[in-house]
Amino acid sequence: MGSGTWSTNVYGAAASYRAASGASAFDYSDRLTTSAPRHTWTAHPSLDPKGLTTRESRDSDEHPASLAVSVLFDVTGSMRTVPRVLQTKLPELFGLLLRKGYAAHPQILFGAVGDATCDRVPLQLGQFESDNRMDDDLGNILLEGGGGGQLTESYELALYAMARHTGIDCHEKRGRRGYLFLIGDEMPYGKVKAREVRAVFGDEIHEDIPIAAVLAEVRQKFDVYFIVPAGAAHVGNTAVLGTWRKLLGQNVIELDDLGAVCETIALTIGLGEEAIDLAAGLDDLTDIGSDAGATVGKALATLGRGSGTVARSSVPLIDPHADTGTDAGPGAGDTTRL
Repeated sequence: MGSGTWSTNVYGAAASYRAASGASAFDYSDRLTTSAPRHTWTAHPSLDPKGLTTRESRDSDEHPASLAVSVLFDVTGSMRTVPRVLQTKLPELFGLLLRKGYAAHPQILFGAVGDATCDRVPLQLGQFESDNRMDDDLGNILLEGGGGGQLTESYELALYAMARHTGIDCHEKRGRRGYLFLIGDEMPYGKVKAREVRAVFGDEIHEDIPIAAVLAEVRQKFDVYFIVPAGAAHVGNTAVLGTWRKLLGQNVIELDDLGAVCETIALTIGLGEEAIDLAAGLDDLTDIGSDAGATVGKALATLGRGSGTVARSSVPLIDPHADTGTDAGPGAGDTTRL
């Protein structure tokens, strides 16, 4: 996937049509959740990971230097407002990436994360797209709003998908990692469970995979960031922040305003691609009329220190065999945490 070119005019025309017709930008979710019993809810066919082969970000004559960007967000509880905000901010994201030259050929995959222990749809994955079809993928996401009421969601299944079901030319051809942004407010489970992989993907794996090991696989292909936005139920929770910081270090981003999420993603990519330093990125926000500068500057202050660029490497930044500090003890079962 990844053909075509993003058009703000096409985006605006689609938004105007929906407004005139009374349709929602998330029509699939709104129709399903208001008219069908919960036990019948399913992922949209375009986003269903069952039987998933490979989500591809590939070069072409049209896009000779593709850059894979994945944005996966928690849609449980209070977090299900995130995709609605993302959808309204897509023009700002592409305005910065393309017009400001942060990335000439971004290809963006959107997806959603739930809880495989209790949700009907624990994972949804779109395609890597360069054009307005990514707006369609967002609109097809089911905003289930479930979750199990604890401090864990199935982010590890999203990591598994990115590790084993993606093919990206930026890494395979040029040795440059893509970007993976997880947006949420809870912890991952401590391992990818074989039975959940079988149920969600249809894959047969012989044993559970520790979270550190699957993260090491992902980081061969992607720089991984976890964004905790304002308004989420567990903002500031020390256990959540501590777990993700242990896994990702400085790549945990606390965001005071959910409305600044697209600008934050864009500037993080600009920093990582060494297209800007943080000061230049904040100037770009002012130039496009965004009022998110203070929020983004605070959120990315750690990433913007020193040289002003995000360190990138072709080797994993975490030892898959390292001790994560977890000792679940007898009977921990599915709630093993880091």
